[in-house]
Amino acid sequence: MGPPQMNPITEDDIANYLANSPDFFERHAQLLASVLLTSPHGNRAVSLQERQAEMLREKIKALEHRIMDMVRHGNENMVISDRVHRWAQSLLLVQSTRALPATLAAELQSQFLVPQVALKVWDVDARYANEPFAQGVSEDAKSFASSLAQPYCGMATGIEAVGWLEDPDTAMSIALIALRPGAANGAGPAFGMLVLASPDPQRFQAGFATDFLERIAELASAALSRLRPR
Repeated sequence: MGPPQMNPITEDDIANYLANSPDFFERHAQLLASVLLTSPHGNRAVSLQERQAEMLREKIKALEHRIMDMVRHGNENMVISDRVHRWAQSLLLVQSTRALPATLAAELQSQFLVPQVALKVWDVDARYANEPFAQGVSEDAKSFASSLAQPYCGMATGIEAVGWLEDPDTAMSIALIALRPGAANGAGPAFGMLVLASPDPQRFQAGFATDFLERIAELASAALSRLRPR
């Protein structure tokens, strides 16, 4: 029988040994000064301590960028929150129920700087059945609104509700917001739909975060419930 086969030592073996032997560099302190590594900022050689300092600086820079992103998003959320607040306040000040849909759409357009806004409501009380906001909605459009479990953002092609806009040809991206009694999201029947449109294809692109649109849906649904039969 020949001598036993010796497996070669791998880099993982060395790494594991060093990780499990924290006193290794205490016993061989001279190695720390003699180890040279390649700098990521050129081909020059740097000491282990200098390389560690560079790694720490990079981590600090990455953390600074993350903090700035958080601050920016926080400021953006505060601006949106203020706009939602002012919009909701304008709805509470409307005394005429008949004027509520037009005010809701106009204030939404103004507060959120949306180029075009359209609103249709159906299954309303008989007093409002002949109002413009309750006219011109097909059964297909009503079914489509009821099928939206969350706001839709994307292209405007082939969607009937785009025709509710004053200038549908300029709508390159849209957001569709179904209005329901109670919770905005769900599979229940819708009684209305908001259309937000922009000539900017990126304004309401697919994958757009819809959190604030859902809040708008809930507030609009609550306000417009005054139009429904008692």
